[in-house]
Amino acid sequence: MKKIIYTLLICLLTATYSYAQELLIPLNDDYEMEIQTAAYSSDYRFHTAMKSWSEYQFKDILDLDSLNKSQFIVKNYNKKWKNIVWNSIFNTDFIGTKTDDFYIGINPIVDFQVGKDGSKSTWVNTRGAEVKGTIGDNFAFYTNLRENQAVFPDYITDFANVNRVIPGQGHARKFKETGFDYANASAYISLRPMYWLNGTLGYGKNFIGDGYRSLILSDNAFAYPYVKLTADIWNIQYTCLYSQMSDKNRVLDDDTFARKNIVIHYLDWAVTKRLNLGLFDAMVCKGQDENGVRRGLDFQYINPIIFLRTTDYYVGNSPDNALLGATASFIAGKHTTFYAQFVLDEMTVKEFIGGNGYWANKQTYQFGVKSFDCFNVKNLFLQGEFNMVRPYMYSHYDGEDNYAHLNQPLAHPWGANFYEIVARAQYNYKRFYFQYKMNFGQWGDDITTEDGEFQYYGHDIYHNYYDYYQIEGYEKPYYGHYMLTGELNTLMMNNLVVSWLVNPSYNLNVFAEITHRNQSIEGLDDINDFIISFGIRTTLDRKYYDF
Repeated sequence: MKKIIYTLLICLLTATYSYAQELLIPLNDDYEMEIQTAAYSSDYRFHTAMKSWSEYQFKDILDLDSLNKSQFIVKNYNKKWKNIVWNSIFNTDFIGTKTDDFYIGINPIVDFQVGKDGSKSTWVNTRGAEVKGTIGDNFAFYTNLRENQAVFPDYITDFANVNRVIPGQGHARKFKETGFDYANASAYISLRPMYWLNGTLGYGKNFIGDGYRSLILSDNAFAYPYVKLTADIWNIQYTCLYSQMSDKNRVLDDDTFARKNIVIHYLDWAVTKRLNLGLFDAMVCKGQDENGVRRGLDFQYINPIIFLRTTDYYVGNSPDNALLGATASFIAGKHTTFYAQFVLDEMTVKEFIGGNGYWANKQTYQFGVKSFDCFNVKNLFLQGEFNMVRPYMYSHYDGEDNYAHLNQPLAHPWGANFYEIVARAQYNYKRFYFQYKMNFGQWGDDITTEDGEFQYYGHDIYHNYYDYYQIEGYEKPYYGHYMLTGELNTLMMNNLVVSWLVNPSYNLNVFAEITHRNQSIEGLDDINDFIISFGIRTTLDRKYYDF
């Protein structure tokens, strides 16, 4: 990993070319509907799947500065300092300066909210700051830091206690009796030495896909270090991502978490202005051998254009975990997009056709549609999505090589062995935003019996997949593993958010939120949560509490 970083820095820092700005657009797109509408348009060939998008990608599509200024609430005071204060609060960076060759912005990051989960009081107290800027046109930098304390609704508290992480936000440390203390940070530098090549050295998250969820790579888990190379040639965008993940369940002799390296290749072809096709492959490389000696990234996987699965065959008795996948999106009409994903971990064609629930037939499917300016209503957004992940997907015979980071899946937050339907609607008028989301799904959960026997049905991706449970009625233990086998869980969640955007430059908003969560577990009483909250927050990334 260090060799890759050093090589990237040497190559890119010696460049002297100049192009459009390289700042990345935040992954949370709730307040970026105009940008999304432009990206998912039949007027342009745009590579939508690989996110975060950069400002450079919109150089021929949108004037982002003008778009931002169009949201300003203009006040003209007689005294200059009053105008500065007004703009810092409602329009521009809190502190910032911009010249032809240099830009820097400094903004607060806050999340102050209070609420109720039934009779339980909940609250969040987040303080932090972000610093972002550009030097010239081909170099951008960004960093943020957040310190947090919180008391969450019961189901999130239970998750944090079991997994020892706050969903997507870092290590969970106890705070008083029922709360948690946690910190998180992210950063990147982005450089474009040539108009067709970008390099990013970062600590953060990435996303591949066009849906609300991604079954390839999502922003569900905590931030991680990565090096990303992106080449745009003709109508093709090719991305090579080198990253390092940690496993909180495995602590080495030096008291550090076990690590693994992941290489991801993603090729996106804008066939026409309406049709995009993508191919994905990934290799999860064990970070240390059986003696605990750090292995590092296998040199055979460093080549950015090599087919990883084929290379894996020639390693010989490889301990690594390979994934393959494909994406597709099609724009119908002006701004309506149909999209799909398919990911393959393992599959035996004979067993797939046989239909006997062979455990190693591990695949995922996603189908969805989303529409911007729906029914010719400006700023109305609708989305529907179906996700399915078969049992044992993303797991490995060595739990250390599963497709996960810091006790959370790198794809869907539900792990494996589930169906899910997602429906979303959003409408904004000026700075008012109305957002509704529904999640409905079922999964087959793993079971620990009263006498301590563990029955593994492929839901928790951190288990050795050879621990599959003997299904009653099947002579061979590797048959009978159909969808939803195990303890059946049914989840229905409804979420409504009303917010007013205080400052569009750093997504500061005041909000009120209502969530109803009902979880039905086979043979047990339903779990009902009715949660209300309100406050003020900076919305830079998405928090996945819909599990």
